Amino acid sequence: MEKRVLSGNAAIARGAYESGIGLVSSYPGTPSSEITDNIKMYDEIYSEWATNEKVALEVAIGSSIAGTRSMTCMKHVGLNVASDPLMTLSYTGVNAGIVVVVADDPNMFSSQNEQDSRHYARFAKIPMLEPSDSNEAKHFVKLAVEISEKYSTPVLLRSVTRLSHSMSVVDIGSRENVSRKNLDVNIPKWVMVPANARKRHFFVEDRLKNIQTDYDNDILNLASEELNSKKIGIVTSGIAYQYVKEALPDASLLKLNMVYPLPLGKIKEFSKKVEKLFVVEELDPFIENEVIAYGLNLQRLDRSLMGELSVERVSKLFKNIDFGVLRFPSEYDDIDKDLPQRPPNMCAGCSHRGIFYAINRLKLFASGDIGCYTLGLLPPLSAIHSTVCMGASISMAHGIDKGSNGEYARKSVAVIGDSTFLHTGINGLINSFYNSGTSTVIILDNRITGMTGHQPNPATGLSINGTPAPQINIETLCKGMGIKNVKVVDPFNVEECLDTLKAETAKEELSVVITNRPCIFADRSVISSPYFVIRENCTGCKACVKVGCPAILWDSEKRLAFIDETMCTGCGLCPEVCKFDAINKLGE
Repeated sequence: MEKRVLSGNAAIARGAYESGIGLVSSYPGTPSSEITDNIKMYDEIYSEWATNEKVALEVAIGSSIAGTRSMTCMKHVGLNVASDPLMTLSYTGVNAGIVVVVADDPNMFSSQNEQDSRHYARFAKIPMLEPSDSNEAKHFVKLAVEISEKYSTPVLLRSVTRLSHSMSVVDIGSRENVSRKNLDVNIPKWVMVPANARKRHFFVEDRLKNIQTDYDNDILNLASEELNSKKIGIVTSGIAYQYVKEALPDASLLKLNMVYPLPLGKIKEFSKKVEKLFVVEELDPFIENEVIAYGLNLQRLDRSLMGELSVERVSKLFKNIDFGVLRFPSEYDDIDKDLPQRPPNMCAGCSHRGIFYAINRLKLFASGDIGCYTLGLLPPLSAIHSTVCMGASISMAHGIDKGSNGEYARKSVAVIGDSTFLHTGINGLINSFYNSGTSTVIILDNRITGMTGHQPNPATGLSINGTPAPQINIETLCKGMGIKNVKVVDPFNVEECLDTLKAETAKEELSVVITNRPCIFADRSVISSPYFVIRENCTGCKACVKVGCPAILWDSEKRLAFIDETMCTGCGLCPEVCKFDAINKLGE
C-alpha cells in the first residue's frame, strides 16, 4: 500500500475522495480551510465555497436527497451558523451519507472563542468521531459515511488545530466506486412539519440507542483497549490520546474513536481492570461528566478547562500519582519564556490601513467583524472597538444607533470585509435599512477571503478552482436594496477617506462606504517600486509611523523614520500622511 505524509486536513480530503463522496460545500475557517482547498484537487468531487456554513450544509443535504454522498467542512464557530439545519437533519436522517467536519481551535490560535463542539453531538443526538492522527482522519471519513448510511444519520467528525495542521503517515487507498442513489421522494421523512417531526423524534431516540448498543457490543469497532499497568486506567480520545501515550507509557488506556454516544458498558468493563479510572480530554469534561453520571468511580483530575493539552501538561496532571514511568521533559517546560513577542499585524501594503487611519483620526467607535481587518484593533491604529461574530458589526452598529436615539450613530461606524458581508453581514444591512437605521457601514472590499488563506468569494469573480465565475457587485447590491448613500473610496487616499467619513457619519440616514483596493495577495500587480525616506526632510513627527505599516520603522537614536524597502509594496499610503515631502518612490 502506498504511504504519504499528510496533514490532518489533507488526510480528511483524501478520505472524502476514497469514500466516494461526490460533493463538498464549505465556508473557509481556520483550522478547517485546507480540507476543502485540498478537495478541489480531486476532479471526481464537485466542490465549492458557499456563502456561509448554513448554506454549505443545506447544499450537502440537497445533494444527499439527490443520492450523492456529501460533506461539509467548517471551524467550530461555523457549526454555530450551521446548527439550524443540523438539528432538523438529525430528524430527517439522510439518503446518501452526510459527513459534517468541524475543526475546534483549543487555545484560540485564530478564533474568538474556545468552544467544545462535542456538545453539538449530544445536542443534535447524532454520532461524532474523533481521530487522533492523519491516518485515522482519512479512515474516519470512510467510517463516518458508512455509519451515516447504515443508521440514516448525519455524522460529525471532530478535528482540532493540532490534528488539522500536524502531519503523519497515511495509508493511501483507491476511490470507492459507488452508484448514485435515486432521488429520495419521501414526504413524511423530509418535510418536517410538526405532524411528521413528532414521529421522526421517535426515530432519533431509537437510532441513538441502537448506535450506542452496537458500539458497546463491538458491532461498531470503534474502541480499543491497551492494558498495561493496572494501577491506573485512562479513558481518552482524539489528539489527547497521543499526549497520554507519550506522557504515561505504562498506563492502561481505553481509546474511544466515537465520542458520542459513549460505550458506557465498555467503559464500565474497562474500569474493573484497573485500580483507578481517569479521563484525559481537551477542553470541557464531556466524557468525564457522562462517566460520572453513569455511576462509575472516576478520579477527577485538577485540570484547566482552557487551552490545549500537551505531553507536559498531561505529565503534570499525574505527577503526584504513583503508578509507574512518567515522562516529563522538564527542560522544555518554559521553552517560550525568552522568545521575543511577535504580535500579528496587517501586511505591508494592506488596503485596510488607510481607512483605519481615518477612523482613528476622527475618533470614531468602530464595530468590527471577523477577518484580517480585526487586526486594526492594535496600536497605533487602534481602530476596532468590538468583535463578536461573523456579520455582527452592522447589526451592532444599528443597535448603537437605536440604543442611543441616534446620538452615537454620528460617532460610530461598522467595519466589515467583503466575504463576511456576504456571509451574514448582508442580513444586518437589510435589517438596518428596513428599520430606518442611520448607521455608517464600511465594507472593506479587498476581493478575497483574507485571513483564512485567500479563498475566493462571490465578490471576487472566481470559483474555488480559480476559473471565472459570476461576480457580485457590492455597490450595485447595496443600491439595489434601496440605500441612497453608497460611496466608493480609495483607501490609500487618506483625505478622501477622511472627507467621506465626516460627510456620511453626519447624515441622519443609512450610509455605505465601500473601499476598492484588492488584497496584495489577491492581485500581486498592485505591488510597485518601494518608497524611501529622505533623511534631510524628515522631522521625526512620526506621522508615517502612526499608520502602523510593518515596513515603516523608527530609528530611536537618530529620531528619524526609515522604510524597509524589502517589505514595502509601494502602496503610496505613507506619502499621503507625510506633510514634509520626506517620502519618495524609488526611481522617481
